[in-house]
Amino acid sequence: MELRLPVLEEIKRYISSDPLPFHMPGHKMGRGFKKGYFDQIAAMDLTEIPMLDNLHFPDGVIREAQTLASKAFGAEYTFFLVNGSTSGIHAIIRSICKPGEKLLVGRDCHKSVINGMILSGVEPCYVSPEFDNDFGIPTVISPEKVREAFEKNNELKGLILTRPNYYGICSDLESIAAIAASYGKILAVDEAHGAHLKFNNTLPKCAMDIGADICVQSAHKTLPAFTQGAYLHVKSDKVDVERVKSVLGMLQTTSPSYIIMSSLDYARAIMEREGEELLGSLVNNIDWFTDSLKSIDEYSVLSVDGMGNYEIDKTRLVINVSKMGLTGFEVERQLRFDYNIQVEMSDPGNIVCIAAISDTRKEFERLYFALKDIRSRVVKKGKKADIDLYKCYCSLEVPEQVVPLIDVINSPSKKVQLQLAAGMIAKCTITPYPPGIPVICPGERISREAVHSLLALLEQGGNVNGIGKNNEIEVIDY
Repeated sequence: MELRLPVLEEIKRYISSDPLPFHMPGHKMGRGFKKGYFDQIAAMDLTEIPMLDNLHFPDGVIREAQTLASKAFGAEYTFFLVNGSTSGIHAIIRSICKPGEKLLVGRDCHKSVINGMILSGVEPCYVSPEFDNDFGIPTVISPEKVREAFEKNNELKGLILTRPNYYGICSDLESIAAIAASYGKILAVDEAHGAHLKFNNTLPKCAMDIGADICVQSAHKTLPAFTQGAYLHVKSDKVDVERVKSVLGMLQTTSPSYIIMSSLDYARAIMEREGEELLGSLVNNIDWFTDSLKSIDEYSVLSVDGMGNYEIDKTRLVINVSKMGLTGFEVERQLRFDYNIQVEMSDPGNIVCIAAISDTRKEFERLYFALKDIRSRVVKKGKKADIDLYKCYCSLEVPEQVVPLIDVINSPSKKVQLQLAAGMIAKCTITPYPPGIPVICPGERISREAVHSLLALLEQGGNVNGIGKNNEIEVIDY
């Protein structure tokens, strides 16, 4: 019988094709690791033997590594996460809220926040982001909206905010932190995409430096670390560290990966020692790329110029392609199949690339010449891609919460076609992925506008989690 290893075989096929990865993880298929550190990867897959310590009760090398990480990232306490930032998000919510309590949540949150509130029995109060019409993307949570929410609802335990968002846009966290502190509220930050910010002063400041009480970072997204490697940082007396530790013990696997933990230790060490220089070189290459792309009128790169009074992480390359008459989905496919370049994500109007310290001038030149070639070959004269549909779902009013999150999981359900679902109550989260920002959350009434925008996304080639075969979704069956 033939030995079938479909996952391994596809991984090997992808590697052998020698692609250019402008996507996570940040080690970029191993290029970010110095020779000699992870050459014996299989032999490093170990367990809690003497000298290697125990993640759940660290008193040796893991404790030392976490202490070094807390100093490097400017935290009082740092916990290694081997189940990704998702486990950290769940731990944050469970640590700062009791069942039935309320939490202010940025509507542009990752689906892990929604799931964390379901598992913890927490009631959300949403605050919506602003919107940029030129790029068709959500931008920042305004401090004014945060203040208004705290003023209206004193029962809120705190706020969980995504910063940077998937497009590298950073809300004014310093002002938001001051507002939260003035109301005695806890500020939690999903900084999954910002683990690198601490290590170069030309980038936006990291959450720990500007007032966050607790935050989570996905090391693997932007640093040389293995997938699922993340940090949870605490820097506040308002957060019960022992409760965080206890909750993490419930949420994280009892068989933590030493491969992942060693890469977290490595990522901290390399960034602490060389981060300023490595990120400085990366920023210089990004500046060259963006300056070069300006010569092609059909492309626009998201920058601080013209974006209002907020910051952008320039290592996140957001390239608008709509002037060519192509969608971001189409350009992503062309880059992948015609030029062997894989971007992180696309949406109706943009492609998004994650640039990391592993990327050199050579990689940026290859991306630039590929985009230049696409422009010369396939531009559709006089036609502009429709990005209004993305605005539609990003700027929709927060739907009515008909069934509380805590009750949704036990509610009976049925499947219906999406086009027939307007007015029904969603059973599960419906999320374009990436970026993982929910359009409809469990227990919410599905609007005609949401149905329209989701169908349009699917028609354009977008990927939406929560929609099955024949465009079926799960709704609550009364």
